Amino acid sequence: MRAIVLDIEGTTTPVAFVRDTLVPYARRELRPYLDSEEEPRIRSMAADFHREHARNAPDSVDVPESRDTTAAEQRDAIVGYVTWLMDRDRKSTALKALQGRIWEKGYTSGQLVAPVYDDVPVALQRWREQGLGTGIFSSGSVLAQQLLFRHSSAGDLTPFLQWHFDTTVGAKTEAGSYRRIGSAVGMPPSEIVFISDVVSELNAAREAGWQTILCHRPGEPAPEEQDTHPVIRSFDEFR
Repeated sequence: MRAIVLDIEGTTTPVAFVRDTLVPYARRELRPYLDSEEEPRIRSMAADFHREHARNAPDSVDVPESRDTTAAEQRDAIVGYVTWLMDRDRKSTALKALQGRIWEKGYTSGQLVAPVYDDVPVALQRWREQGLGTGIFSSGSVLAQQLLFRHSSAGDLTPFLQWHFDTTVGAKTEAGSYRRIGSAVGMPPSEIVFISDVVSELNAAREAGWQTILCHRPGEPAPEEQDTHPVIRSFDEFR
C-alpha cells in the first residue's frame, strides 16, 4: 500500500453536514451569487448548463428550458435548472462547480465550518508519517473539497492531502474513473486503497484493481449488505 484515496460524505465528514448545511446554503445563496457575477461568467456557466440540459432533456421532460438570450434570462435559466438538479440530487459536474464557488463565500466569511470525524486528522498525520500519499475522490468539485478541508473543525487539513479528484475524471461508480486516477498518481492499482461508505463505488474501485475498505460510521445509514470489502467504523481501525 502506497496511497489512500478517501470519499468525503459519510467517510471523513457526516452526511448531515452536506444535506442540512451545504445544500441549503447553496439554494439560499444561488440567486445572490449569480446576481453578483459579471456577464462573461454568466454566459460561460449558461453554456455549461446548456450542454448538460441537452443531454438530460430526452428523458427529463420537466427540465426548465435553457435560453441563450440576455444575461438576465440566462440567470433565470440557470436558477431553474440548478434547482431542478438539486431537487433530484443529480451528480452534475457543472452544478458541483457552481456550488463550490457559492460555498467559497460561506467558508471564507466564517459562516461555514466543515465538521470532520475526530479520527480523521489523527489518521492523516499518521499516514503522512508512514510515507503514504493521501487524496480525495468526491462528487463535489475540487474547489469544494479544498474549501472543506481548509476550513474544517480540526483546522486546515489540506497540507495532508496530495490529490483531489472530482467527477471530471468520471463517475464514482465507473471503474474507468479509478484507472484514470491511478494513472494520475503514478502508482499500480494494487497499491492504492479506496475508503468509502458506498458499496457501488467500492465495487468500481475493486474492478479497477484497487484495494477497498467500506467505512460505516456510527449513526450513519447502514450500507447495503456485502461480503467483498473489509469494514471499518473509524480510521483508527486502519493502520
